[in-house]
Amino acid sequence: MERPATPPLNHRSRSGPAAASPLTPEVTRRIEENRLKAKALRERSLAAEAASSLSLNSTRRTRSGAVPVATEAASRSGSKRAYAAISTSNIPSTSRDARDTDAVGIQPARNFKKYVDHDFSKMTDTKGGFLTAEDDPWNKALHAPKDGDVDNQKPAHMTLKEWERHQLLKGLRNRKEGPFEPGLSVLGKEGSKCRECGTVEIDWQWQDVFKCAVCHRCKEKFPEKYSLLTKTEAKDDYLLTNRRFSFSSLPSPVTCARAGAELLSCETAELKDDELLPHLNKPNPHKSHWHDMMLFLRYQVEEYAFTTKWGSAEALDAEFEKREADKKKRKEAKFKSKLQELKKKTRTDAYRRNLKGGGKPGNFGDAIGSGKHEHDWGQTVENADGITVKTCIECGMEVEELEF
Repeated sequence: MERPATPPLNHRSRSGPAAASPLTPEVTRRIEENRLKAKALRERSLAAEAASSLSLNSTRRTRSGAVPVATEAASRSGSKRAYAAISTSNIPSTSRDARDTDAVGIQPARNFKKYVDHDFSKMTDTKGGFLTAEDDPWNKALHAPKDGDVDNQKPAHMTLKEWERHQLLKGLRNRKEGPFEPGLSVLGKEGSKCRECGTVEIDWQWQDVFKCAVCHRCKEKFPEKYSLLTKTEAKDDYLLTNRRFSFSSLPSPVTCARAGAELLSCETAELKDDELLPHLNKPNPHKSHWHDMMLFLRYQVEEYAFTTKWGSAEALDAEFEKREADKKKRKEAKFKSKLQELKKKTRTDAYRRNLKGGGKPGNFGDAIGSGKHEHDWGQTVENADGITVKTCIECGMEVEELEF
């Protein structure tokens, strides 16, 4: 007997709910309006709840200012926190936040810092409390520029690069180098040629200052003639003067008579006379705020010293030896005077020592008998116990002495 077959179910013929039809535009509009109204009501209720919670917290606090636990629990139970409670707009400045990306990092304590950081862009130069041209711009006597400062100060309308270029061109103009070097011509004067080799390429700065036409090659070739001497070398080696005397500065006619010979020889300061001995000024290499160096040309100094002032090199050497001998005599005389004062002082001390000793004659170094015993210790020796001691010669007192 065959089993009856069950035909498959037909899904289309199954009874069920009908498919939902799409929403019409009118229904969609009403749903959106209801959603916006519900959202507005929700925000209004939350704002009212936040205002009531703030007023409640402000009125109900303990004596220390904290919110009671029961009130805080009651306010939190069954309600959502207001937006004002979690807002970041009212965070105090003392609170620390690890999410702060603007922080430089953990800073050490002030006592453990080895240096202090200063932001010079935020600092103000107060000029040390002194009055400046900005405080009193109309006082020209107070802020008068010093001699030479006007040329060395950068004008306000020039940039640093322009000022450096201006200073470079100024130096070239003073030295007559580069674009400011005079042009060469075959029709030049006879005096504008080198005095050694006859070339026309001379050092124009030396021509203006020393009135000496010489080229750079000859300056290096003949250093015994064209080397530069400082003022100290000219004074010490050639015995030239840098002082000027006048009769009005001397105290009396007697002094004028005594200083007559020296007055006639020192009335003119050779090193300060530009017509007699011209010099070249250069900044001091040791200190920038010291006076400029005065450089003299060697052959001009020797020509004046050997020919005009002393007559010859032998006379200059004789004068130098004479001054050295006089200096030595003055030094010995000073030493002898100091020695005489020391002898007088020693003689006075010996006389006082004799008076304190009862008028008895005594020698230098004798002890003064004033009634109080003064120990005269002998040489330190080591006793039988191995201890270093020294003994008074007069009273025999022994004291221990430690030698390191």
